[in-house]
Amino acid sequence: MHSERKIFVAFLLSAAFAAMKFLGGLATNSMMMLSDSVHGIGDVISIGLSYLLERKSKKSVDGEHTYGHVRYSVLGGAITTVLLIITSVAALVGAWHRLFEPEEVDYSGMALVALAGVVINLVAVLVTRGKGTLNQRSINLHMLEDMLSWGVVLIGAIAIKFTDSSLIDPILSIGVALFILYNALKNLKRILGIYLEKTPPNVDLNKIRRELRNINGVHGVHHIHVRSLDGYTNYATLHVVVERYSQKTKQAIKQVLAEQDIEHSTIELELQGERCQDETCKTDLGHHHFHA
Repeated sequence: MHSERKIFVAFLLSAAFAAMKFLGGLATNSMMMLSDSVHGIGDVISIGLSYLLERKSKKSVDGEHTYGHVRYSVLGGAITTVLLIITSVAALVGAWHRLFEPEEVDYSGMALVALAGVVINLVAVLVTRGKGTLNQRSINLHMLEDMLSWGVVLIGAIAIKFTDSSLIDPILSIGVALFILYNALKNLKRILGIYLEKTPPNVDLNKIRRELRNINGVHGVHHIHVRSLDGYTNYATLHVVVERYSQKTKQAIKQVLAEQDIEHSTIELELQGERCQDETCKTDLGHHHFHA
């Protein structure tokens, strides 16, 4: 199943569960359920936006987007991840206050809803897991947060029934919030690295430079730039100093780059003694610069 379809399934499941909580809150006159249904509506809007951005990312290249639209998918992942961080911090603050000012909690009416929440979000987690876009991974993390949160409600209900301790609820909530916050921050760091055009973590520039210079007929490499548009497809531009222009040499260069997961490359071949047009370039073979 493609990332777009996985996100759409997660959207439908979230919408159905938010509606169930809202109707359940009206039927039982439970403010807790009604309040959580508002949070659920926020989730639905977030996932719906991510779905629209994922769809847009599949559009083909045009005059304004010469690299395609894949960054829209990364943008969807960024929005979802930031919302996760905000809700995790809010959950931490709320749970921290509950530690010092415990309130009596009645989970009897929420137990069935919590069970339904665990099941529905577990399905969403399973649907959105696996390889895919960063947007899909962010949605997967979002669904995991919801599943664990409802799991905490369910475990807390059982524990409180036997221990009569209201502290169990905030303690478990803090644990879940910290877990989600840690993973969300990791995801955000990766997304920011893409937008800042940092060298992808699976690319070794030193190894590329070393292997390229081992190719017969290659005398130097400089101005290496490697970036990723979506966290999966890597692009490279580089200048290579050669004895003579050769299709065989160019293919050997592309092979080295492919082995480093670089799918698209732009190579400028320069003959020995040819001055690089970029004034910041050193033409001395012993002082070639490379950039990330």
